[in-house]
Amino acid sequence: MIRRAFRLASIMLTLARYRLDEMVVGMPPLKIARLVRLLPWGRRHVRELPHGERLRLALQELGPIYVKFGQILSTRRDLLPPDIADELARLQDAVPPFPGDDARRIVEEELHAPIHELFGEFGHDALASASIAQVHAARLKSGESVVVKVVRPGIERQIERDLELLKAMARLVRRHHPEGDRIRPDDIVAEFQRVITRELDMQAEGANASLLRRNFEDSHELYIPAIHWSHSAKRVLTMERVNGVPVKDLDELRRRNVDLEKLARRGIRIFYTQVFRDNLFHADLHPGNILIDTSDPTDPTIIALDFGIVETMAPEDLHYIGENFLAIFNRDYRRVAELHVEAGWVPADTRIEELEAAARTVCEPNFTRPLEEVSFAEMVLALFAVARRFKLTLQPQLIMLQKTLLNIEGMARDLYPQLNIWEVAKPELEGIFAERYGLPRTARRIGRELPGWLARSPELPLLVHDYLKKATSGELRPRIDPDEFSRLYQSIDRRNKRLASGIFAASLVIGGSILLTAGYQLGGAIALGFGLLTGAVASTWRN
Repeated sequence: MIRRAFRLASIMLTLARYRLDEMVVGMPPLKIARLVRLLPWGRRHVRELPHGERLRLALQELGPIYVKFGQILSTRRDLLPPDIADELARLQDAVPPFPGDDARRIVEEELHAPIHELFGEFGHDALASASIAQVHAARLKSGESVVVKVVRPGIERQIERDLELLKAMARLVRRHHPEGDRIRPDDIVAEFQRVITRELDMQAEGANASLLRRNFEDSHELYIPAIHWSHSAKRVLTMERVNGVPVKDLDELRRRNVDLEKLARRGIRIFYTQVFRDNLFHADLHPGNILIDTSDPTDPTIIALDFGIVETMAPEDLHYIGENFLAIFNRDYRRVAELHVEAGWVPADTRIEELEAAARTVCEPNFTRPLEEVSFAEMVLALFAVARRFKLTLQPQLIMLQKTLLNIEGMARDLYPQLNIWEVAKPELEGIFAERYGLPRTARRIGRELPGWLARSPELPLLVHDYLKKATSGELRPRIDPDEFSRLYQSIDRRNKRLASGIFAASLVIGGSILLTAGYQLGGAIALGFGLLTGAVASTWRN
């Protein structure tokens, strides 16, 4: 407890030295801490620096966990001013390596064998080092070159302590900052905890990589290194060692005569394929995690690294975000507004006309410029920023999607500044949607699930009978949590168009069950099957 208090005091003093109390007005601890300005080491020279740069320097001084927190915070462009988000995005997760002997000890503890039995070679010095783990070169007994990622010793305890402090600071900010309820600092810390906890688990990272590799197994566009599960555990991950040119080394790519336009288009297509075809996307795909295989300069392959942050979305959110993208591509701003309400991102009583006008105000001016100059990612960010006036609420996965889109588009524009993002993205998304939500795929889904529905159908008459009996006797006492009432209202609003189909399907199922019970096998089976089919179509409609 005493150690935590000292650490919190140290954090407050650091914030005061960088005059960040000006950004967090009204917090009593910082009012006291600002007395540090009177001391000789009060860093008076920072007064002229922008707020974002001061915050970045303070986080770097506080240590690697706070650097990681700043990196995650930089993705929240829905909450931060652009200048601060841009400055935090410059944070480098470069940390001095821990001793190679410690890395060898952790590997042996996790894999339950001496290093010399596990590997033919194991590099003592780290190839790269970050706040969570560091990487060592190695060679398997079979002769294959690999890299071994090892979690830092004691990092779990350090993260646990720092998370407690971050939560305490978040409570202070929410209580004392004038916009604490809007910024929701405790939610930001909870998001950081979710992300960093997953990054600590090397088996989870390996599973992410394996699934992404499987999704692109037959593709020449994206390559994912293979995972060696026999040499991996919770704190150790061994994967294939790959070589390539860093995507940010444009001079080297040009020297090798790489087709940069093709490479830029490929990056955009990979993003839409990962998100909307597979619903599994690399959410940390910044230039530092991308290499280029230039063995065929006319057909370059993108190599992805570091799979600690991989996201998926709820099917409903995936559908609605894709529909939003298509509506923006088609400049259908009313549809954009309707989708925000249908998805439950804004309250159900939001005036469609007002939200439509706000979307038009944000998006339409962009179309006065040549499309190769329009940033679709920035337009989406601006649209969500405006929608905050209508009490927009987004899940963390959607925030990570925005960040990934921004990274991919930025990379593509760096590679080929004349790239028309719209020309690549629009047909790609339209094709994926036609396949994902078209009749053939829906029919296949019904075919897979129909046996399960038929297996459960004999229970329906008894369940319906019990329900009706309790309803008529007054035994049913529905209870609605007041906190859930708003979401319930939105759910009803989205589903009311399916009500008639649902009633029709239910009547056919009940009627078919009665006919079966009475001995009319053929008629009962037809009615029952048609009822289940109708219910399936109703359940998938507009999902």
